[in-house]
Amino acid sequence: MNVPAPGLPARVRIHEVGARDGLQNEPTAVPTEVKAEFVRRLAAAGLTTIEATSFVHPKWVPQLADAEQLFPMLADVDAALPVLVPNERGLDRALALGATRIAVFGSATETFASRNLNRTVAESLAMFEPVVARARQGGAHVRGYLSMCFGDPWEGAVPVHQVVSVAKALLDLGCDELSLGDTIGVATPGHVQALLSALNEAGVPTDRIGVHFHDTYGQALSNTLAALQHGVTTVDASAGGLGGCPYAKSATGNLATEDLVWMLDGLGIETGVDLAALTATSVWMAERLGRPSPSRTVRALSHKE
Repeated sequence: MNVPAPGLPARVRIHEVGARDGLQNEPTAVPTEVKAEFVRRLAAAGLTTIEATSFVHPKWVPQLADAEQLFPMLADVDAALPVLVPNERGLDRALALGATRIAVFGSATETFASRNLNRTVAESLAMFEPVVARARQGGAHVRGYLSMCFGDPWEGAVPVHQVVSVAKALLDLGCDELSLGDTIGVATPGHVQALLSALNEAGVPTDRIGVHFHDTYGQALSNTLAALQHGVTTVDASAGGLGGCPYAKSATGNLATEDLVWMLDGLGIETGVDLAALTATSVWMAERLGRPSPSRTVRALSHKE
């Protein structure tokens, strides 16, 4: 039943991360042809932004070692196809294949920066500077991911001012948008609104912010609603709830796109996504992965059928 609530945006853009953030966490590599079909089905379901892959060294993320083979197979997909690049080498590989949307992946905490990027926060920002500059010079849109925005498994609670400082630094490099990541899923709604307010007070407009929640403690949807109430209109989600973070052991799955769409549909918020087609896509992928989808909505709707 569609029952709108006051103070919410009329439309939300879902930044689908299942094909990249979801599949990079699988214990074995998914065949390239299956990945390509997954992206095509996601686009056919109405998703307009689908993160396709990552141009990272195969040693670090072997599940995405086929980026050069996969990306050209998606030339006919009618959707924006961002790709993650860790450094200039990755950027060169992506641009050579015609990528027009680039993402870099930073950390709000020193420990995660060290474990994920083998650098300090400052060193990682220095590494991103030429990547962002060259991507922008080439006309590419650049997204800056910021992980560990609410809690870190090694450092504990992350001070809001610390997150704001790194977030501003990423935007000052030239990133077009910023995705705030609750990498281990410890955020709660008040914390979400406090961080968003602090970013606004520091001069970061809400329309340049997206949110990326994990459901470790079952808070992903409530945190998303808090962000929507603040005016955020870009939400990251993963079809079927695939993925986590290979460098953060306590991170469980991303917010499932189907669970997000069910809530947004009920609130009368437009997404352009066909929930039935999306659910069928996640059931299809779950069959290929050999296990059921963790998404509650996928389970409920597929069980009805």
